Amino acid sequence: MTQPNEYLCDVLIIGSGAAGLSLALQLADHASVIVLSKGALREGSTLYAQGGIAAVFDENDTIASHVNDTLIAGAGLCEEEAVKFTAEHAKQAMEWLIAQGVPFDQYQDTDGSMKYHLTREGGHSHRRILHAADATGKAVQITLVDQVKRHPNIRLLENYNAIDLLTGKKLGLDLARCYGAYVWNNLLARVETIQAKAVALATGGASKVYLYTSNPDVASGDGIAMAWRAGCRVANMEFNQFHPTSLYHPAAPNFLITEAMRGEGAYLKRPDGSRFMPDFDERAELAPRDIVARAIDFEMKRLGANSVFLDISHQDKDFIIEHFPTIYAKCLSVGIDITKEAIPVVPAAHYTCGGVMTNLHGQTDLQNLYAIGEVAYTGLHGANRMASNSLLECIVFAQAAAQHILTQLPQSQATLTLPAWDDSRVSNSDEEVVITHNWHELRLFMWDYVGIVRTDKRLERALHRVELLKQEIHDYYSHFRISNNLLELRNLVQVAELIIRCAMQRKESRGLHYNLDYPNMLSDSKPSILQPLR
Repeated sequence: MTQPNEYLCDVLIIGSGAAGLSLALQLADHASVIVLSKGALREGSTLYAQGGIAAVFDENDTIASHVNDTLIAGAGLCEEEAVKFTAEHAKQAMEWLIAQGVPFDQYQDTDGSMKYHLTREGGHSHRRILHAADATGKAVQITLVDQVKRHPNIRLLENYNAIDLLTGKKLGLDLARCYGAYVWNNLLARVETIQAKAVALATGGASKVYLYTSNPDVASGDGIAMAWRAGCRVANMEFNQFHPTSLYHPAAPNFLITEAMRGEGAYLKRPDGSRFMPDFDERAELAPRDIVARAIDFEMKRLGANSVFLDISHQDKDFIIEHFPTIYAKCLSVGIDITKEAIPVVPAAHYTCGGVMTNLHGQTDLQNLYAIGEVAYTGLHGANRMASNSLLECIVFAQAAAQHILTQLPQSQATLTLPAWDDSRVSNSDEEVVITHNWHELRLFMWDYVGIVRTDKRLERALHRVELLKQEIHDYYSHFRISNNLLELRNLVQVAELIIRCAMQRKESRGLHYNLDYPNMLSDSKPSILQPLR
């Protein structure tokens, strides 16, 4: 019999965004599932995703075109098999979401039939983005949350933070296997144990490692850091996508201005009102995000400007309000009427293209451990993620992982006696300020030295700083009781090191990684893979 602070289940899912909840729903008819949510169930990056989800629904579009556009955006570093797999399963994944009740926008065609309204975003050659106005992620998250709350086989643990994976190495058993996790109950301030036949990481990305980010606070790279400590390889961590257009206003930090606005004709302008994107790329505002972000960064530095401006005010007022109601309302709340004036914008860390290496079933290097969504490196995104492929990846790989997990569960291990967490030799900290200072220092030097534009010297400085911080945080973690902030800081400093080491491996500029010391692309380039010591 388990103790009050011990849990048993078939599948433990760490993360409650689109990937984690989709996986839970795909499994729950055949397995007992626990979903671990770091905060409230609805909170997470999915909730804030605006643009939409890419899939071929237009009869004039093709899967081959979706594949080709993704390969181009990925700057020659995508795994073509993963791209094809994703594009081929995209429509099926969207039909599953529709069946769950996600209200994608529709319109009445001339023949009286209802069709899905498709928009176009940067890098796409066709209109293939299904969306729910400008709050697609919110519609997806709310729908999935409603579904999982109704399912009797899904147990939801909110305000829980995973600490570390329970592996064979920790237990003196089969080294390359995962048996569950130690988790932190934030409300009761205690460590608990969850044993599972399979564990899935769906923790999202690590953009909180940067000073400016469009992501919510929970995006602290937890799954990547835990998998690395457990012995999993990571890849392409140097490719951090900076969304070109985040609202620049002190009253609205971290608010994203969707790329779909540029897809519907918005222009990027200098403070004097002149456009600049045609000077950088023939696709102008519809160029891939890495090109647009670097162009904005260049213009801001050249002009000494605090921001550039995104202007859609030349479009019809009703059109703007209908297509971008969330952005219209948010901007209006801080005194900006987007139907009459331009929006001040800056780039912000937005998406982690690298992550824990997996195959097309979501399997990692550890048996019984899976990774899906932004936490994973599937090879889909290459050196730059194409717009609206992120939520798509969550759903497609949740389905693939679910199918594989269900075939493996009958062969999984019997119930074990797991060691309880031992905190008998640690004490309560009276220096929480140390965490705050280290947190700020980490995010500041990552922004300055490992941001949109890098150099070897900046990377060397960053590595030196992160090694010192890592040791200091390790000492702190070893001597004091756990807190949520300490867990996140421990994970972020580990992820920062992985980003820096991958960036130092890459002796070229490609996609989202731009190094002034190596401004050109190599003719033959491969993923940056890091292998932990086991």
